[in-house]
Formats: sequence, C-alpha cells, structure tokens
Amino acid sequence: MHISICAIGRMKNGPYRELFENYQKRFNQNARLTGFKKLNLTEVEDKHSSNQVTEMKMLENATKKSSIVIGLDEFGEQLNSIEFASLLKRLQNQNEKEISFVIGGASGLAVEFKKSCERLISFGPMVWPHMLARVMLSEQLYRATTIILNNPYHRI
Repeated sequence: MHISICAIGRMKNGPYRELFENYQKRFNQNARLTGFKKLNLTEVEDKHSSNQVTEMKMLENATKKSSIVIGLDEFGEQLNSIEFASLLKRLQNQNEKEISFVIGGASGLAVEFKKSCERLISFGPMVWPHMLARVMLSEQLYRATTIILNNPYHRI
C-alpha cells in the first residue's frame, strides 16, 4: 500500500526538512516489513494565489483518484498512536492501494474538500505550523510501523 503526504507549500532546507526526512527514512526502512511502499511527499503551491479554492484544486490534482484521502484538520478525530496504526493496518487489510494524507495551507482545508475526505484526523485542538504537521505525521507513520512490528520504539 502506497502512503503519500500531500501538502500546500514547500519545506525549505532546515530543521523541519531534516526531521521529516529522518522519519521518512525510518518509515521506508520498515515499509517492506509491514507491506507498505515508500512514503512519498508531494508539495504543491501557487505563488500567485493562496486561497482555499485554488489549494483544493491543487490537492485534488495531487492525490490519485483511487486514493483514500485523509485530511488533517483541527476539528478532525483525535486518534492515539495505537488507533492510528490500527487504521493503517485495517486499510491495508481491505486491500486499499493508496492512502493520501492531506495538509492544507494557512487557512486549512476548504469545506468542500473536507466533505470529500474519507476521514479527518487531528493532532489535537491546537493549531500547529504546517511544516511541523508534516514532521509530526511522518513520525506517527513511522511509529505506526513500529507498533505493527511490535518494536519497542512505542512504549505503552
């Protein structure tokens, strides 16, 4: 199963990118052991217009039509790490081929886009910087593989 993160804006070189790439590498090392494919990041932006409608169209184009789309939204469902790992495993067992996690821009995801998502999840009621949300998501994806593999990285 392919897993992608589709996000508005581009990460610059620096600590966010380094952290993201670290967890992406860790995820990819565990991917073949868990039946997942490599974690992909697709970044899109329009330097001339940054409104939710334009961003929605870019995100729709960045996600495959057959993909299960999960939006990150401050009002989404809050899952703990074990529940998140179970969600991934359940989707994999349902023979889903692609999951796309979507992170909107500064104004979040458009209402119409949220309605089209299979699910909305949240990292809590606080608003996080969008670049940090990518890092947090990549860490949780890596953590999910360690939970699936019964690796001691995730301690209960």
